[in-house]
Amino acid sequence: MKKTAFVTGANKGIGFEIVKQLGEAGWKVLLGARNAQLGEAAVAELASKGLDVELAAIDMSDLNSIEQAADTINKNHSELSLLINNAGMPGAFSRSFTDTKEEDLRNAFEVNFFGTFRLNQRLFPIIKANEGTVVNVSTDMASLDHMQNAAFTLNAFDYNSSKTANNAMTLSMAYEVRNSGAQVFAVTPGFTTTDLNGNAAGGKSKEAAAAIIVGYATDGQRHNGEFLDEKGVFAW
Repeated sequence: MKKTAFVTGANKGIGFEIVKQLGEAGWKVLLGARNAQLGEAAVAELASKGLDVELAAIDMSDLNSIEQAADTINKNHSELSLLINNAGMPGAFSRSFTDTKEEDLRNAFEVNFFGTFRLNQRLFPIIKANEGTVVNVSTDMASLDHMQNAAFTLNAFDYNSSKTANNAMTLSMAYEVRNSGAQVFAVTPGFTTTDLNGNAAGGKSKEAAAAIIVGYATDGQRHNGEFLDEKGVFAW
């Protein structure tokens, strides 16, 4: 049976490239998209290349949408063995703690932490049963070690802290499956030029970022409980 993966936030950017690369490697991929029309266009583009891709409509800020998507996957794709939580939103990419607005902080947490938490909880049982993999896509700036010791970093407290909370979730999930064949880990692709950061210049390409995530997700190695960047294990 063909292996099945689900990638959230995948109608564009790094997520789209993850779906494309998994499809090219022979996976059936469920392409998660908040906007069904954009998702269908992305699916059509990939299907035209002969890839086995299916739309999974999901709004990571809406509990009902998450429940519906998870119910459909549990019912129709119980063979799911890879979940890549790529969907994310920046808040406002605040420039400092002082500049951070509570509304932006809550918006970032709603998608990056609570939405991902809801989806993980609803799909974790089949991932565990299939001895599969959950990858929570993170950022260098979620690392407390990085924030304390980097020569330069973006002090975007709204975005960064929501991803730090996501890292804590990664470790809690990994602890739960530490004695099983399933695994949960986090990957940061590093600074990438995407819509998320206004296509800021100087980052790696979306294709290169996706390749880092797909590489760890499919290398057959045990990464449970690790935080990884392109060079290997990254400090929490």
